Amino acid sequence: MTNISNRIISGLLEIGAIQLRPDQPFKWASGWNSPIYCDNRKTLSFPRIRKLITKNISEIIKEKYPDVEVIAGVATGAIAQGALVSDLLDLPYVYIRSSAKGHGMGNLIEGKIVAGQKVVVIEDLISTGGSSLKAVEALRKSDCDVLGMIAIFSYGFQVSKDNFTSAHCELTTLAGYGQLIEQALETGLIKENEANTLKEWRKSPQTWSK
Repeated sequence: MTNISNRIISGLLEIGAIQLRPDQPFKWASGWNSPIYCDNRKTLSFPRIRKLITKNISEIIKEKYPDVEVIAGVATGAIAQGALVSDLLDLPYVYIRSSAKGHGMGNLIEGKIVAGQKVVVIEDLISTGGSSLKAVEALRKSDCDVLGMIAIFSYGFQVSKDNFTSAHCELTTLAGYGQLIEQALETGLIKENEANTLKEWRKSPQTWSK
C-alpha cells in the first residue's frame, strides 16, 4: 500500500484537496483550529485522481471482502465515490444520510437494502469517526452485515481508532496523516519545524492553537 498511498497523497496535494497551513490555521466547523484542511470532494473534478481512488478502493474490496453484496456511501462526501466503486464492481449501491429525511418515507438509507446482505461502506475522510460509524449503525439496524469500511484519507486520531475498535468495524484507508507528513517533508513542501507543528496538532487537535 505504501506506493499507492504516496500516489494518492501526491494527487490530493496536487489538486488542492489537501492543504497544509501550519502558520495560518484553518477553522473547522467543530471550532477546532487546524493546520490542515482536507476536501476529497475535489477529486471528482479530476478524472485521473478520481479513477486512481476508485480503482484502488475496488481492488481492496475484491481482496478483503470478496463476498460483498452491496456498496454503501456515507453522505455527503462519499456518495459519488461510493457510486463509482459500485459501478466498477457491478454491485448494488445505497447511501446513508446523516439524518433521516424529514418528509416522504423518512428514509435514512437511500436505495434498496435487504436484511442479511453483506455491505462494505465507503467514506471520503475519517476524523473522529463519529459520523462514519452512525452510517454503520444504521446499516446494522437494518440487519445488514457490515464487513468493513474503506476511506480515502484519515487523520489517524487515537479517538477514531478507539471508536472503530469499540464498534467492531474494520477500517482501511488509502492514505493517512503520518504518511502525508513524511511525504510533504521529503518533497520540500514543509520544513522540519512545520512537520513538528503538524505532529503536535494531531496529539490534541481540540486544544491546539497557533
